[in-house]
Amino acid sequence: MRSGLPFGEELRAKLGAPRRDRRLGSSPRSRVWRTELSGTAVVVKQLVDGPEAAERYAREVAALKLASRVDPPVVPMLLGTDPGERVLVLEHLDHQQPREDWVVDYASALARLHAATGTDDAGVLPAWSGPTQDDVASFLGLAKALGVAVPSGTRTELDGLVNRLLGTPGHALLHGDPCPGNDMHTSSGVRFIDFEQAALGNGLVELAYLRIGFPTCWCVTAPAQPLLHAAETAYRTTWRDATGTEVQDDLTDACAGWLLRGDALVQRAYRGTADHLAKIPNRDWKWGTATARQRLVHRLGIVSRMTADSGELKGVGQLAAAIRHGMLTRWPTLQPLPLQRP
Repeated sequence: MRSGLPFGEELRAKLGAPRRDRRLGSSPRSRVWRTELSGTAVVVKQLVDGPEAAERYAREVAALKLASRVDPPVVPMLLGTDPGERVLVLEHLDHQQPREDWVVDYASALARLHAATGTDDAGVLPAWSGPTQDDVASFLGLAKALGVAVPSGTRTELDGLVNRLLGTPGHALLHGDPCPGNDMHTSSGVRFIDFEQAALGNGLVELAYLRIGFPTCWCVTAPAQPLLHAAETAYRTTWRDATGTEVQDDLTDACAGWLLRGDALVQRAYRGTADHLAKIPNRDWKWGTATARQRLVHRLGIVSRMTADSGELKGVGQLAAAIRHGMLTRWPTLQPLPLQRP
């Protein structure tokens, strides 16, 4: 039985007739098949109708073309497109079970992906967007709901954080959702897939995923400190080798920015629909490998430790520590995040 493979005449003329197509699992935003062209396995991905489908398709195509500059590759080869049907034909990758220290190879590949673009690529993809004043209000509202006093000057610190993230320079090729599952571990290295949220910005906001707990991902992990240090070092070394420049600044602002974003506690379909931080005092919910409260407690701990000696975010760190203490006092059975991906 045919699986409804969207492979039109133009693709057939360019690539040949597909055979042995089989539908694969995918997100609700896309349909994915494995098929064969002249005996070689390929992947066909179609973005389904829905909000911003055309924009997501354009982002993915643009990002894959930009990333194709990197050698050895960090993305599958883009073999063909059908914009009218929002279809991409991609090289098939054989995914292998990631090693226990997978975060090191992941971080190195992420640095090479980020280094694919520069100032000349401005405008090819949208600029990365950070937390907003609404996120600041939400975070302070959570503190109030939990009965936690806000240190003097914290609101000013948070306003400064939002402004710094808004003005952070950078033209790195950001994946937009660099989650476990969107990284393919192959015999020739790590390659990333699913670039529907790709953007240009500062690579630190995605390097921070390892430390802050993969904020946009169903599969959240918290690598042990030695692995985390090795991965962050690998990223910085690879970036320097690829660009001839050092990674500027530390991860404090990037991690604090992810802490503010309540939308980073829910899957994509629910983002922008409610104040998710406001729900935390009344209920918890499971998403993937952790609950919302688990995720938030982890982020609060990370930010409080990172800002302990920070003049710019000292009040934010004190507030994060106090909220975390209040949450663990109220819900003492909350468990740490998993150390390893499933």
